[in-house]
Amino acid sequence: MSIIDVSPEVSLAYETFGDPADPAVLLVMGFGAQMISWHEGFCRMLADRGRHVIRYDNRDCGLSTRFEDHPVDMGAFIAAVTSGDIPAALAMVPYRLTDMADDGLGLLTALGIERAHVVGASMGGMIAQTMALSAPERVLTLTSMMSSTGESEYGAASPEAQAVLFGPKPADRAGYIAAAERELVWASKRYGDPAVLREAAAAAYDRAHHPTAIARQLGAMILSGSRADALRELRVPTLVIHGLDDTLIAPSGGQRTAALVPDAELLLLPDMGHDRPRELWPTLVDAVATHTA
Repeated sequence: MSIIDVSPEVSLAYETFGDPADPAVLLVMGFGAQMISWHEGFCRMLADRGRHVIRYDNRDCGLSTRFEDHPVDMGAFIAAVTSGDIPAALAMVPYRLTDMADDGLGLLTALGIERAHVVGASMGGMIAQTMALSAPERVLTLTSMMSSTGESEYGAASPEAQAVLFGPKPADRAGYIAAAERELVWASKRYGDPAVLREAAAAAYDRAHHPTAIARQLGAMILSGSRADALRELRVPTLVIHGLDDTLIAPSGGQRTAALVPDAELLLLPDMGHDRPRELWPTLVDAVATHTA
């Protein structure tokens, strides 16, 4: 793991797998999730297919630059958005998805990579879409996984999934790890495993527990708005992957993304939720390797 400056304000923690001479694949993680959510085994499996794999912590996550000097009250932010007081909401949040997309592009620049295949999951899919829209000349292909377009009528979370996502999490290590089992609500119905969720939560807690950033990243997602019109004009080869068991971002989010992007390929996977179960790694890696060939 290394840390590199990608702008005067932001440094990103990152890790690479495979031969730097191979085509670069940038993996972009989602809301509140560290780069280790791209499991090392998954990264190595993709690297073994002849790809130079790069995973990194988004700003305000993991070991990358934090924005603690911009506290956001989650309740106040949601209240402002719900009441339609968008100016107040905008004033609370210090960055947008465009800034997070610039971070990813800045990482590529800092690593001396002119063009890369970009793969994003969940909010990472939104960031990856934004990268492709803002700098299509640098994105060889786009893979948008378990994500959406920023339109509220597509990809809506179930009430149960929303309750878990926005519900309070214990601050202590043991409580935090135990609470991870709640995420079964959006996991694969067939492969969802509470032991795997607890293991991932323990690793994340021990590496960099940083709960206050969640409100800022949520704000970045909500306030960045719809990408629908821009996606209609996107000319980057695009693969959309979505699990049919996903209750956090419903499959309609992926279906809408694929419908908007010209010539996009849509892969809907049974037995996948808002997760990447180990049992599906061969399918996912094969899909990404084929798309990035």
